[in-house]
Amino acid sequence: MGFARACSVALVGVDGVVVEVQADLEPGVAAFTLVGLPDKTLVESRDRVRAAVVNSGAAWPQKKLTVGLSPASVPKAGAHFDLAVAAAVLGAAEVVDPEAIADLVLIGELGLDGRVRPVRGILPAVVAAAEAGYRQVVVPRQCAAEASLVPEVAVLGVGSLRQLIAVLTDAPVPEEDPPDGEGRPDPMLAGLLLPGAGLGTGLARGAEDAPDFPDLADVAGQHGARRALEVAASGGHHLFLSGPPGAGKTMLAERLPWILPPLTRQDSLEVTAVHSVAGILPPGEPLVARPPYCAPHHSATMQSLVGGGAGIPRPGAVSLAHRGVLFLDEAAEFSAKVLDALRQPLESGHVVIARAAGVVRLPARFLMVLAANPCPCGRHSLHGSGCECPSSVIRRYQARLSGPLLDRVDLRVEVEPVTRSDLLGRGGRGEGTRAVADRVREARERAAARYAGTPWRLNAEVPGHELRTRWPAGPGALAQAERDLERGLLTARGMDRVLRVAWTVADLRGRDRPDALDAAVALELRTGIARGAASAIGAGS
Repeated sequence: MGFARACSVALVGVDGVVVEVQADLEPGVAAFTLVGLPDKTLVESRDRVRAAVVNSGAAWPQKKLTVGLSPASVPKAGAHFDLAVAAAVLGAAEVVDPEAIADLVLIGELGLDGRVRPVRGILPAVVAAAEAGYRQVVVPRQCAAEASLVPEVAVLGVGSLRQLIAVLTDAPVPEEDPPDGEGRPDPMLAGLLLPGAGLGTGLARGAEDAPDFPDLADVAGQHGARRALEVAASGGHHLFLSGPPGAGKTMLAERLPWILPPLTRQDSLEVTAVHSVAGILPPGEPLVARPPYCAPHHSATMQSLVGGGAGIPRPGAVSLAHRGVLFLDEAAEFSAKVLDALRQPLESGHVVIARAAGVVRLPARFLMVLAANPCPCGRHSLHGSGCECPSSVIRRYQARLSGPLLDRVDLRVEVEPVTRSDLLGRGGRGEGTRAVADRVREARERAAARYAGTPWRLNAEVPGHELRTRWPAGPGALAQAERDLERGLLTARGMDRVLRVAWTVADLRGRDRPDALDAAVALELRTGIARGAASAIGAGS
């Protein structure tokens, strides 16, 4: 009788559970039994592993083979267990030393020829292994850079099972043949990057020196909306842009990720883990450095927005936009149920999805931008435009954005039509992305210094009672907001959000705490009622 064990990782959302893969050989009729709550893909690994072992030059044991995945109560899905199963079988057959693989975490899919194919979710899997105390992992060669992002873990990237056997037996490591054809994509990456990954599905691509870099100076006019964009980026506040078609709402939203500061190391690891599990992490870019940008179509289902799917739930748009921007264009065209599903992650910064296969908690701390027309034809706010939408139709159209959802939006801006002088540039171009990004960075640094030693970094994250007690505004600064609260124009949540925005305005102006002007700007941005104060934001304020 032979016995050996190796380790792999089962992913549940973006969290990992270390799984012990045990192989047991007993005398009897040759058979391969896999137990431990595997899914269909994992059951098929019996044939993949057998063919890979034989084609790698090792003999397949002609005995009764049982492979167990422990703990058995955790659902296991995916082909990334192949490498651990093969190592455990070879250890039980004494082809490799069982002690050499006992504390080794192996992640990778095997081809029938023995090559090791890359898989999704390498980063969260290695993080889970490190947190469990393992210090050696074996991953596909193409994923070694991603696995190396985890500190204090020795990473071995292998291209084939033959190479792994050579390393474990101290034999010369054979070279693998490179992919055929110069300039052709590596066929081993098929399935690692899902089709359609790009702008609108998670990552903002490009660089600041690229010719198609989305510069904020390209937006004609819209001075009020630009100032609101700056406030949203500085404090992490959600933004609602309402206005006629063609006014520049989408252009503004697409430029928002570029005025946000680059991600911190911890944020980069969180975002990379989500995108790795989702299968939209581009090869050759193991670490996401810039805030992601996700813009789902208005026909998106609830599962695609908040996460879900068959079996273990997968990340949705709110998780793909974690630490970045979620842009909902034509927001009034989204299903009411889909929009209301955003209310919980907007408050908590995460989404909890319960399915028959298990409960998954996914990160979802994003900056939301809503854009909508004032009516179905879009011309309701234009003077002399000939809007023929009945008032009842306009009310129903605007009511698709529910009150509780809009109550969670800090900034509401009416985007004005672009004038001829703005379009022709007679008033000069507005500030570029770099100038605005510098002010945003300075405002965030002031907030970070104020909240040092607390779990918060942005004004939008701080609970209202903490702001009122630990960081109070100036004397009389909130007098107008308090009157609006008494009149029913503001809810208690709205009052807290006005205070948060006032702190952001104060940070942009370089002030120690908000005054009456900062609060007036926050109220104007919150209610949309002009109070003659919004011009205090921006250059020269």
